[in-house]
Amino acid sequence: MAEKIPPFVVVVPARYGSTRLPGKPLLKIAGESMIRRVAARAGQAGAAQVVVATDDERVAKELRGCGDILVCMTRDDHASGSDRIAETVSHFGWPEDTIVVNLQGDEPFAPAAGIRAVVATLAGDDAPMATLATPIEHAEEFFDPNIVKVVRAGNGRALYFTRAPAPWARDEFAKDRGVLPPNAPFLRHIGIYAYRAGFLRRLAALPRTPLERIESLEQLRALEHGYAISVRPTPEPFPPGIDTAEDLERAERWVAAQLKA
Repeated sequence: MAEKIPPFVVVVPARYGSTRLPGKPLLKIAGESMIRRVAARAGQAGAAQVVVATDDERVAKELRGCGDILVCMTRDDHASGSDRIAETVSHFGWPEDTIVVNLQGDEPFAPAAGIRAVVATLAGDDAPMATLATPIEHAEEFFDPNIVKVVRAGNGRALYFTRAPAPWARDEFAKDRGVLPPNAPFLRHIGIYAYRAGFLRRLAALPRTPLERIESLEQLRALEHGYAISVRPTPEPFPPGIDTAEDLERAERWVAAQLKA
């Protein structure tokens, strides 16, 4: 039986000027733009509303005629996706207790079950923010700075997010860094968050923090200001997001393999 969850909205922040992959929202995977794929996934999860928050008219144009998907034009100077979504929350005037899911615009393969799981995590916890993670199984992933790692406490709360390989298996890596030690708690952070509209407004009003800036990870702002983030394992495989040209090529291969299956 599917997990019962409260109503929620999904906002997809889509900045056109990505430094590592310019024009990322409009790049095509098997003939379909990334932003269309992400928005469709949000709709499949049962969101009451799906909104793409963008700073570029080219992205808005790409979404015209896409069913019930809404577009919110936002400023082009936001420091993070959460800041862009906070502007969207104000634009629509959603009530303080509205559950808002931040599904990042480079997650074209986000499973509906994962989107619903992050909503359930927020609804069932008193942490003001929730996210997902999945085990890291290969050393190549663990040492890749484009793959964000999360270190989690025994109560499921995040201790830290980092692009560095963490936690560091001191004794095992002293012998061999080509293989991950078995049963180690290595977790890849998945680019999805849930929070209530009121907390999101407060988070966006807080000053950016040193760790947020140096790691370029927006979730560290919440941790540095003392807010808890609940981290739940994703209920289904969550293919990696698209950050680089190599990721895009891998995504093409993944789609091709799915079509053949």
